[in-house]
Amino acid sequence: MNLDVLNTLAPGAAILGLAAIGGWIFTTWLRVKNGYPLENSWGKAVYPKTSDEAMERVKLISQENAQLRAELGSVKDRLAVVERIVTDEGSRLSHEIEALRRPAN
Repeated sequence: MNLDVLNTLAPGAAILGLAAIGGWIFTTWLRVKNGYPLENSWGKAVYPKTSDEAMERVKLISQENAQLRAELGSVKDRLAVVERIVTDEGSRLSHEIEALRRPAN
């Protein structure tokens, strides 16, 4: 009876194993094709790219990141002003506007 169960489960286990191996091969191929470094079982890059092109790409991305962070800061400041305008009372806002219109002594 145990032999019957083994004969029944063996094809399914073989198909599952082959599908897992095929999936691993496919994901590894995608990583290589798109330029991602391969990783070992500890998550470290097996062959990290240290070419001049990769270093230039890192510099450009870092510069763009700094620019986007600066732009995000200014957008946050503008949003804070808009929130203050929307949530403030109308009379206080009109007093502040009138104070800005008066010439400074």
